[in-house]
Amino acid sequence: MSQVLQEQLATNVYYDRTFDRDAAKILPGEYYFTGKDMLIVTVLGSCVAACIRDRVSGVGGMNHFMLPDSGGDADSPVSASMRYGTYAMEILINELLKAGARRENLEAKVFGGGNVLRGFISINVGERNAQFVRDYLRAEKIRITAEDLNDIHPRKVYFFPRTGKVLVKKLKQLNNNSLVNREQDYASRLQTSKVSGDVELF
Repeated sequence: MSQVLQEQLATNVYYDRTFDRDAAKILPGEYYFTGKDMLIVTVLGSCVAACIRDRVSGVGGMNHFMLPDSGGDADSPVSASMRYGTYAMEILINELLKAGARRENLEAKVFGGGNVLRGFISINVGERNAQFVRDYLRAEKIRITAEDLNDIHPRKVYFFPRTGKVLVKKLKQLNNNSLVNREQDYASRLQTSKVSGDVELF
């Protein structure tokens, strides 16, 4: 029986000395949102992250997700992988709205979708993730104000929701395999999971 995959609120909150503020680090399948003057940070390979904020109130958050391989279901109008991506986006947007953001004030910056996982080239997982996040935000009428998608390098993304500032550092070489291992583990969990949560499809 397949487990239910949940998007999780990141629990790794720490004090970042470099930027002199509290920070939340998010891993694949996690998200974080805040109304405080914090930093949200993640490292992306093939996954994508949407940094979404209310440009008036400064309430904002980030998710980190990957579309699972559709497993031959790609011709279906709403494949399981698209439902998963939709859920990953919906949960962040809904949490922002509950925290006081207004839909008409939302703007997004999107990152990731690099071709960094060996063995995933045949399904272009990074490109699929990047195209999905663009299409989703266009359909939801949330303006993308900046993007850094595709390419072959992993990225470290620093998002300051209060101001909307994002710093992106391209990682030309990885010190270890932890990023690739994390994404491969996440991808294999997606294969055996069913989408959970109530998702409205438009």
